[in-house]
Amino acid sequence: MWVCSTLWRVRTAARQWRRLLPASGCHGPAASSYSASAEPARVRALVYGHHGDPAKVVELKNLELAAVGGSDVHVKMLAAPINPSDINMIQGNYGLLPELPAVGGNEGVAQVVAVGSNVTGLKPGDWVIPANAGLGTWRTEAVFSEEALIQVPSDIPLQSAATLGVNPCTAYRMLMDFEQLQPGHAPATACSQLCRWEKLHRAAAAVSVSPLGLQVQLAGTLQVFSWDDHQVTESQWPVQAKTRRGGTMVTYGGMAKQPVIASVSLLIFKDLKLRGFWLSQWKKDHSPDQFKELILTLCDLIRRDQLTAPACSQVPLQDYQSALEASMKPFMSSKQILTM
Repeated sequence: MWVCSTLWRVRTAARQWRRLLPASGCHGPAASSYSASAEPARVRALVYGHHGDPAKVVELKNLELAAVGGSDVHVKMLAAPINPSDINMIQGNYGLLPELPAVGGNEGVAQVVAVGSNVTGLKPGDWVIPANAGLGTWRTEAVFSEEALIQVPSDIPLQSAATLGVNPCTAYRMLMDFEQLQPGHAPATACSQLCRWEKLHRAAAAVSVSPLGLQVQLAGTLQVFSWDDHQVTESQWPVQAKTRRGGTMVTYGGMAKQPVIASVSLLIFKDLKLRGFWLSQWKKDHSPDQFKELILTLCDLIRRDQLTAPACSQVPLQDYQSALEASMKPFMSSKQILTM
């Protein structure tokens, strides 16, 4: 969600950037047993050195891969989507910004190539996704710390794994955290209030499809709706939002950066509650183990065919310009996924 408050820097992303230096720079930390080659490996990455229009500031560069330290993991990126938060981060108007220069991309799935001597939770061949935003996933390979990664099962579809860490988590938490939906309105299973993955995706898709997505939970029922890139006025709300008492309106995404207008009468006479949700803040308020539990819950839904990936267009990394352009169009019909 776009946040108009003081921006803070992402220390983790800065540490990861120092691990991946331009080919003319220094060679990083001392090599472990997994980095015996005298010549540092070269990788390709989408890098931006300053904020601005993604089409103008993002460049495909050759970078040097740092040696694998004792607590590090060498991964090969498999696929990484382009989300609205990625675009806003490059533009410099997101609520969380990495130090520059930075590699773009907050989400994606990678395969472990090698691990350091102190790594105990991962092994070569495992699939992993970022634990937090700002890691920089638009690159062919990388060296990350073990704590920066979360293992996911490799028996789920690649596109599902690549798009698992942002929108599905956002939709799931919004459905679970703000209202107690009544049993009669949805299945009582873990995917419950989602009424199968299609409805979870419909809730999540507003983040990527519309610049401004809103979810309303009204007296135990669920309403999901979204608008184009303009100010949202009360006249555009569903009728239930203005007639039922005790509802909660949760704003997420907020890519339009426009206010949501609510009348005083709804706040007083209908006890309407206005809330906002941002997954990065949820992670700060919860432990890493709780986020891992959320990821595993969603993976279980995928295995049971109750969770499927959104419509995706796979684009080779070198064709990133067309993917960026498509991602910035309102109401795009397909999520752009960079393949490495």
